[in-house]
Amino acid sequence: MEIDFDIPKFLSQERHKAPANLQHYFSTFEDLYERKLWHQLTLKVLEFFKEPASGPFQIPIYQQFVSQWEKQINALSLVSIALKAATHFKDPNDAVEFLEILVTKVDKPDTKDVHVHAVMEAANFKLKLNQLDQVKKAIDSSEKTLESLDSVDTAIYASFYRVSAAYYKAKGEYAAYYKSALLYLACVNVDELSNEEKVERAYDLAIAALLGEMIYNFGELLMHPVLDALTNTQNDWLRSLLFAFNSGDIGKFEALAPHFAKLPLLQENAASLSRKICLMSLIEAVFRRAGDSRDIPFSDIAAETRLPVEEVEHLVMKALSLNLIRGSIDQVDQIVTVTWVQPRVLDKDQIDGMRRRLEDWDNQVKKISGFLSEQGGEVFAQ
Repeated sequence: MEIDFDIPKFLSQERHKAPANLQHYFSTFEDLYERKLWHQLTLKVLEFFKEPASGPFQIPIYQQFVSQWEKQINALSLVSIALKAATHFKDPNDAVEFLEILVTKVDKPDTKDVHVHAVMEAANFKLKLNQLDQVKKAIDSSEKTLESLDSVDTAIYASFYRVSAAYYKAKGEYAAYYKSALLYLACVNVDELSNEEKVERAYDLAIAALLGEMIYNFGELLMHPVLDALTNTQNDWLRSLLFAFNSGDIGKFEALAPHFAKLPLLQENAASLSRKICLMSLIEAVFRRAGDSRDIPFSDIAAETRLPVEEVEHLVMKALSLNLIRGSIDQVDQIVTVTWVQPRVLDKDQIDGMRRRLEDWDNQVKKISGFLSEQGGEVFAQ
């Protein structure tokens, strides 16, 4: 015969173990439980779990108390409570086992989004155990589920992108990490992140932007407030390097290159970084040109990119293959005709340059309009 768990006794025992400033919570828990005020009780448990000193009590509170009335709890709140408790298991294997049980509890047709939340957070602990294949399966299945849902809580998207970013970081997949990490930051209030997390995230994003093979526009990162976390740190120069890349400034790149020795990862990839800055210099050179002057001599590209003229064609072919630009190459006359350049997120200097070009274009239109008006007036006068 199943014996009812003595909740008042359990709460009383925990209250006596707790610091004086936390003891009032246990009395409130008992009162709200007896009155069956489940919503208020859920909020009070969440509040308790936010207390720094509540850590040692979170696992027993969940397992011995919350589990007794978990069917009365909103699924997302239940997962939130369980996730906080899971962080206090000393062994990641125990945390995974604990969360796998939670995953099955919220695996219902009406809580698919919450199920994703639980699956991804369980995957986060599997990352610590280096179970990368299991993590990838969780990412793939969760992504399909999220794509099928019409409305998803931002916190669940944040969980998905945070764990995805951590997986791609572990795999060294820079472009995928860059995308996931920026999407994660779009789902959270950056001001609420710790300074340590901001610095780490800014550093990782900077490295990913530089080494990501398909990342040739850093504007979105350069405008993000998280990047300011690198200011006045030992890696402040990385921020300057990103701006140099985004504007295709080879001179500034060469001035900052000696810093690569501080980071073996960049030192090992110095050659690919040099190729990348040349491509970005080419993109910027095309972007700065007026729309009616996109026929660019090899000699001009060589001057912009600081490459020998005989290497220009290979550079342009690389840009064409990466779909950074579209156009054609006249090998005889050594001219590149560009019809399209990859859309860019612009920094303030680039926006100002576009403004000046638009002003020039507007002035030209006004001159042409004035000339046509004068010619029309002369025709009518005749």
